[in-house]
Amino acid sequence: MRKHILMTASLIALAAGTGQALAGMEEAKQFLDSEIGDMSTIDRAAQEKEMQWFVDAAKPFQGMSIRVVSETITAHDYESKVLAPAFERITGIKVTHDLIGEGDVIEKLQTQMQSGENVYDAYVNDSDLIGTHWRYQQARNLTKWMEGEGKDVTNPDLDLADFIGTSFTTAPDGDLYQLPDQQFANLYWFRYDWFNDEKNKADFKAKYGYDLGVPVNWSAYEDIAEFFTGREIDGKKVYGHMDYGKKDPSLGWRFTDAWLSMAGNGDKGIPNGLPVDEWGLKVDENSRPVGSCVARGGDTNGPAAVYSIAKYLEWLKNYAPPQAQSMTFSEAGPIPAQGEVAQQIFWYTVFTADMVKPGLPVVNEDGSPKWRMAPSPHGVYWKDGMKLGYQDVGSWTILKSTPDDRAKAAWLYSQFVVSKTVDLKKSHTAISFIRQSTLDDESFTKRAPELGGLVEFYRSPARLQWSPTGTNVPDYPKLAQLWWQAVGDAAAGTKTPQEAMNSLCEEQEKVLSRLERAGVQGDLGPKLAEEHDLQYWHDDAVKKGNLAPQLKIENEKEQPITVNYDELVKSWAK
Repeated sequence: MRKHILMTASLIALAAGTGQALAGMEEAKQFLDSEIGDMSTIDRAAQEKEMQWFVDAAKPFQGMSIRVVSETITAHDYESKVLAPAFERITGIKVTHDLIGEGDVIEKLQTQMQSGENVYDAYVNDSDLIGTHWRYQQARNLTKWMEGEGKDVTNPDLDLADFIGTSFTTAPDGDLYQLPDQQFANLYWFRYDWFNDEKNKADFKAKYGYDLGVPVNWSAYEDIAEFFTGREIDGKKVYGHMDYGKKDPSLGWRFTDAWLSMAGNGDKGIPNGLPVDEWGLKVDENSRPVGSCVARGGDTNGPAAVYSIAKYLEWLKNYAPPQAQSMTFSEAGPIPAQGEVAQQIFWYTVFTADMVKPGLPVVNEDGSPKWRMAPSPHGVYWKDGMKLGYQDVGSWTILKSTPDDRAKAAWLYSQFVVSKTVDLKKSHTAISFIRQSTLDDESFTKRAPELGGLVEFYRSPARLQWSPTGTNVPDYPKLAQLWWQAVGDAAAGTKTPQEAMNSLCEEQEKVLSRLERAGVQGDLGPKLAEEHDLQYWHDDAVKKGNLAPQLKIENEKEQPITVNYDELVKSWAK
């Protein structure tokens, strides 16, 4: 009798599971019909195969509720509102996908790391934290997870080789710690229509002696900024530059997001300079941070870094709208779309979707943009082989403090929102690329003219010179918050650029010293070097075939160079 009851219970459970699986696939087919359609890089049969895998893998977790979090940008808004409910219907796993500010995401992450209590089951946090996650060893090593504990919930069609950003989420040990979910770059933005205006071209050539075009270096950018500032176009006074300067946390991103690398700070190396990165942080042969100040072989207060701050301040004062000096990142972002700015050297492509809306002064009547984006110009200290700009890579991160079953359910959701089935549709919605197959899709070839050069840039070899913060940074949350305060002092005029960067590198070394004394990162943590002068460390770098810290260049106004945008794009195609 007891055996009969147990068998009956088993059959009921099996039937329930089968029923859920059948219902899950019906839901998946409806989702594919209504939301995806032909907007996928894989055909319908492959989509259904991938969805069937999710249905089967999720069986042990049906009825579970999990919580994940990300910052509030278009890609994650789409995930939260569209993909999370679809995932629940298909798998039976309820996902609450919270959207909060970027700073709040890091705060929640820190809380969980410090307390060991499970605040969220997965985080989309910037790959800028790769050095933090690798050194603290509190995030799951995804390479080992996918081969071991998490093998049963790892999509066989995930295709890691298809992701364009995994080099940014791979630690010096060669293992993957984060899975890219969305990406956008910092590029040069300019009014293509104004640059091609015959009178503007003639006037510029007469004044400066060379052609108006995309600036290759900061000298040319400066000339173009000067040329357009105060000029009247379409009955409006226009400006040759846009930026922001309010002493606010967002001012920190303006500089940690690779501004110093554009000037020529740090060493050669892709995706980041080694042994000195774009923050000016130096590591030894074992990837242990040894200093930030020039006195310890770093470059945070070296000539290239000081030059980068001086130019930022000079251009903000002389060529940007007066209100820019008191603006934050979010306040300054929409200004170019208003039609009174000729160019912007430091422009986040996350604003692309907002710059192509019908009726804007920067959009033609046929819907095509009057603007284009191009690779950023570089400063006088920059050398071939250096990174040239920043790329934001929001990436799925699962902490070890998350219980295994919840981690597995969250890993399923993470893979669902980056799967080949949904990635093309998500990318068209958010204008964000994480997969090569999506980039190569014919639908983006057709849409490219609407997106002002974004597709061309991402398909070009130039893309490789744009990368997030690298592994030299041992504790991103602690160190990143120092930047806006130091640069804010320079922007407010209370410190010179040199004084501000001296202060910044000293504060960074205080953090490094505390980490060294605490020993919390073990053999991966900082080990501060002895102090010497700039000449000593420069000579030491040259002897070892490196660059940083460089000596001061007396004439920082080099020969300006521009290129024709259309010819540049053709060269990429070749």
